[in-house]
Amino acid sequence: MTKQQLYLKVKKMLQQAGNESSAFDAVCLCRKVLHLDRAGLAVHGYEEAAEQDVRELSCLAELRASGKPLQYLLGKWPFLNLALAVGDGVLCPREETELLVNTAAEMLPQKARVLDLCAGTGAVGLGLKSLRPDLQVCCGEKFDGAMQYLRKNCSTYAQLQVTPLKLDAFSTEDAASCGKLGGFLCNPPYVEAGEIPGLQPELHFEPKTALDGGDDGLLFYRAIAKLWIPQLLPGGVCAVEIGERQAAAVSVLFERAGLETVRVKKDFNQFDRVVTGTRKQ
Repeated sequence: MTKQQLYLKVKKMLQQAGNESSAFDAVCLCRKVLHLDRAGLAVHGYEEAAEQDVRELSCLAELRASGKPLQYLLGKWPFLNLALAVGDGVLCPREETELLVNTAAEMLPQKARVLDLCAGTGAVGLGLKSLRPDLQVCCGEKFDGAMQYLRKNCSTYAQLQVTPLKLDAFSTEDAASCGKLGGFLCNPPYVEAGEIPGLQPELHFEPKTALDGGDDGLLFYRAIAKLWIPQLLPGGVCAVEIGERQAAAVSVLFERAGLETVRVKKDFNQFDRVVTGTRKQ
């Protein structure tokens, strides 16, 4: 079997499984195993594929056809200008979350101490530090499965000097231990518990703990309002990602917690995606 024939086989497997990005996914898998992108396949597609590569690529294609996230299969995924390690046990970085980072980078005071809570891979905290080297950034994560990726990514980008911490979003002690902050960022679990069974297949491979926001999806935002907004210095910035129907409820929670100039920003799909505010002076 040639490398081009192998690519076409993988693409067909994904198409038959209902994958809407079969060509893109097939190329990504070929890049991982054959070290060939689209241009490389055009040039080297006539070459015979090694049996080991045929087996490995066919196995990856079967996993992808079953719904396993492409990010997990590749082991790395781009976020802003970073390539982050990702896999079983951690939420996959998503392009929508770049809005949270870019927005915060524009708002945060110079040299502020900033915490990224529910950090997962560290996409938010590491992405922020890459845009704002003046900031002092820590990433807090509770679960061991995600923590291993957070530590790995912080180590890979050691030059950014982002510190991984074991933190529980619902712990009064953990909030107090972080001291006063100039900025607080969070992309928390915000899916309503009752909606989780109906999510797309890929999401069922990601940890439920990274998705489940309680019965109304607002469980973590209440904890942020109660425990973490009080840790902000006057003028400190709070920025969080939200679900598309949560802007009004989260805005009210944050205003009652002492934030002013609370604003909502829409993502590239025109869905409400980020809520920001500053601690009253």
